[in-house]
Amino acid sequence: MTLKKSHLFLVLLFTSLFFSCKEKKVEKLPVVTVEYPKRKNVDIEGEYVGRIRPNKYVEIHARVVGYLEKMLFTEGKRVDANQPLFVINPAQYKARVDKARAQLKKDKAQAAKAKRDVERLQPLFEQNAVSKLDLENAVAALENAEASVSMSKADLDQAELELSYTTVRSPISGEVSERHVDIGSLVGSGSGGKSLLATVVQSDTVRVDFKMTALDYLKSKERNVKLGEQDTTRSWQPTVAVTLADNSLYPVRGFVDFADPQVDPQTGTFTVRAHLANPEKKLLPGQFTKVKLLLDVIENAIIVPRKAVSIETGGAYVYVLRRDSIAERRFVEISKELENEVIIERGIGLYDQIVTDGYHKLKPGMKARPVHSWDKATMDKIKVEEGL
Repeated sequence: MTLKKSHLFLVLLFTSLFFSCKEKKVEKLPVVTVEYPKRKNVDIEGEYVGRIRPNKYVEIHARVVGYLEKMLFTEGKRVDANQPLFVINPAQYKARVDKARAQLKKDKAQAAKAKRDVERLQPLFEQNAVSKLDLENAVAALENAEASVSMSKADLDQAELELSYTTVRSPISGEVSERHVDIGSLVGSGSGGKSLLATVVQSDTVRVDFKMTALDYLKSKERNVKLGEQDTTRSWQPTVAVTLADNSLYPVRGFVDFADPQVDPQTGTFTVRAHLANPEKKLLPGQFTKVKLLLDVIENAIIVPRKAVSIETGGAYVYVLRRDSIAERRFVEISKELENEVIIERGIGLYDQIVTDGYHKLKPGMKARPVHSWDKATMDKIKVEEGL
């Protein structure tokens, strides 16, 4: 009888141990992905729609009337400042110069004769050999002749200036457009001819114009940002970034150099302008672009993934895994929401393990099995163990 009881005790003992081990094997800790918060400077930007303008845009007009005789440039290519572009038939203007020059020569001769008359009559008048009236008439003739010389000089200058206008030059360096008139056409305003011959665009530096609202202006003031002014006391400036035609980001940032001092009452916006270097001509004048204006920089911000934050009636919270792997629900204050991240104003520290995946399995006080987001090998192993 004693032997049977002993056997029964051993059977019960092994059964108890078996089920105890089985229960321990069945009881698994929830696996969660954790990572530490990041600390970095965060740029706060406003997004707007802008338009690219050349740094300089000059229309080339005919300043005298005549028939277009020559074109001295290649359309679409670069031209230099003062480079000849067109030639208008100069014949009539050369004739005017010759006529004005001859008239000047004639008037100078008249003035020289009048001067000799005065010089001859002056000593005779002093000797009472001629009357005062004769001398006064000679002086008046000299003054009239000198005035004629001055008028002739002005006429010659005007004629030479008009002659110079028959060679149309580029006032700036840049890329020239196609011609707007054909060779042989009558050009020049006031004659029924076309005045606009071509345009020259200087786009190695471009401007981008965009509109901001009065509310944006107030927000920039709150951040102590003065648009159009450089603040050397700050480590950053209100620069802009723009996109290219394929929506890729242009690698060079520009500087805001102008803000309109008044708001357009029809739109409630005001114009802001920035300059950007464009040495490779990737930005085309006239194109629309997306503009991102740097309005503020939050320095040393604490960043967590957006997916780690839950929001309920009481506020926003994250799950933090303590060193003993116990889950703790931590309410946080969000400063700013970014694309896939949020800035935490207060509530967590840099060395808190934030649960980014699997927090739906947790309750405050539960123990969990943490896996860091960068530990891909461990995560893959756990997925195999759990049959995922």
